[in-house]
Amino acid sequence: MCLAIPGQILSISGDDPLTRTGKVSFGGIVKEVNLAYVPETKVGDYVIVHVGFAISVVDEQEAKEVFEYLRQMEELSELEEQPA
Repeated sequence: MCLAIPGQILSISGDDPLTRTGKVSFGGIVKEVNLAYVPETKVGDYVIVHVGFAISVVDEQEAKEVFEYLRQMEELSELEEQPA
């Protein structure tokens, strides 16, 4: 299963809209992300990222809700992996 995950843009580099990239923080893990699909973004914005591409902009509250949901899913999967 492939997930798109929210992250916050920390910095942006590049002037060409097709090769513009940003450093995006995913709860403390920072990755380089292509911003070609979201040319309107600026530092501080939250974006949904799928396979290295930011595909949409989301507000901070929605990003936090998704992070919380993913955190809960991780806890549930840890419980399922424990031996009976």
